[in-house]
Amino acid sequence: MPHPATTGSVTAELELTPSDTAEVDHLARDLCSGHRHEVDAPEWIARARDAWDELPLALRRGVRRFRRHSGPEGVLVLRGLPVDGTALPATPSAPDSVQREPTVAAAVLAMVACGLGDPIAYLAEKSGALVQDVVPVPGKENFSGNAGSALLTFHNENAFHPHEPDHVLLLCLRADHDRTAGLRTACLREVLPLLPDATREVLSAPEFVLRPPPSFGTDNTARAPQPVLFGSADDPDIRMAQIATTPVTPRAEAALAELAHAFDTAARTTRLTPGDMAIVDNRVTVHGRTPFRPRYDGADRWVQRTFAVTDLRRSRDHRPDDGYVLAR
Repeated sequence: MPHPATTGSVTAELELTPSDTAEVDHLARDLCSGHRHEVDAPEWIARARDAWDELPLALRRGVRRFRRHSGPEGVLVLRGLPVDGTALPATPSAPDSVQREPTVAAAVLAMVACGLGDPIAYLAEKSGALVQDVVPVPGKENFSGNAGSALLTFHNENAFHPHEPDHVLLLCLRADHDRTAGLRTACLREVLPLLPDATREVLSAPEFVLRPPPSFGTDNTARAPQPVLFGSADDPDIRMAQIATTPVTPRAEAALAELAHAFDTAARTTRLTPGDMAIVDNRVTVHGRTPFRPRYDGADRWVQRTFAVTDLRRSRDHRPDDGYVLAR
């Protein structure tokens, strides 16, 4: 049966049993106890990687299968994860807030990221933190990024970067007051059949300039045009962000408009509740968020985010000391 917080046809889900939730909670708390390292420390991530092997089989199997093939929707929702809700502090409201200290939620994100491959971050965004807060910030209501509360348009995370994430992990710690904020996703595997061959051909041509999102700050670097679709013709990857992709030809402009319409047609909306984690296949699925109204009272929507890659080696020249942060 579809979860009542999901619209559209059923998104792939895995709901933990109470005993599995307790087991995950135990492992997460063990990662938080007696710690000497921050979440970003390689030593702590090594512990999280070992803890992944001890997670319930159903969880590990579901994530492993999703890593191999993310299905027609390109999203997996894990439900029933522990986030230590009774001990949560007030929702952060400062710009660029992150999670440096080990917590139950950060441990859950780190373990699952290690199951998908390796966590990564970008130094220019959120100061390179591996676990980042996605929260509304006063004065940023119309900001088209994770600090805003207006409609967040469809995008891949860091599509402009030569080493964009393979997966985006979004763990809900606290829902918005009105329960209206929803994760919107659209998978290329469902979108492409809506497009004529001529449009797909244009989207596969190097006629689009991709720039960093607003969360990376100002960037005036000259960038060469590239395709929006690339890779296998049967199952291509996508790189685009509606607010940061500029077509450089009239036909590219028309194709991008057709793609945007197809995204809206194929879109699914999932309203995450505390303990829900959405894993988005960033290679084939774009995501965004419906608008909501924050109150800035310490109980606003709070989602934590981590990026993961399946092959960390590919970005070795961007990561000092073979760490998890891409410095350029």
